[in-house]
Amino acid sequence: MSIPLVGPTVTAAATADAMKAVLSSYCTGVAVVTAPGTDGDGHGGRPAAMAVQSFSSVSLDPPLVCFCPARTSTTWPRIRAAGAFAVNVLAADQLELSRRFAVTGGDKFAGVSWRPGANGAPLLDGVLATVECVLEDVLDGGDHVIALGRVTAATAHRDGAPLLYFRRAYGRVPDSGASASMSASMAAARSRSEA
Repeated sequence: MSIPLVGPTVTAAATADAMKAVLSSYCTGVAVVTAPGTDGDGHGGRPAAMAVQSFSSVSLDPPLVCFCPARTSTTWPRIRAAGAFAVNVLAADQLELSRRFAVTGGDKFAGVSWRPGANGAPLLDGVLATVECVLEDVLDGGDHVIALGRVTAATAHRDGAPLLYFRRAYGRVPDSGASASMSASMAAARSRSEA
């Protein structure tokens, strides 16, 4: 049985537009990566932050995570200079927070409630979870870099649906019974995979 194609096909000579169209079919969570300010950052020691959809777990032993900022990012050099960061996993009700940290320039933290983590990186109030890291390594990722972080603390703060990004739009897990049935299905799948 063949599956009908509904969009562009990526070939060896894939264009950036075709890659974006195809890979937008992969649903991701949304997070805000924050870093403590450094006196030499040209921003008066203000903390740095950027919204990302590229956050991922890498390893449990040692505990490693990664995110992939664009080489053109103006925030990434400040996070790299700090040498430490926190990943703030956003909830479905934090769409405006994501938009605030997705823009370039301005004081992204104005009016945002946060506290410093153990590594100095801002931990945003109301998020689902935070993962605090030291920058372990930076790898080549083409027009992006792969920032590898060693986890120093990880905390789940509250229950709730995550903020999702799919086909270039924000979304959420449906509020109806779908969330409970999804959790049950995921638990059953986890049990089978651990057997």
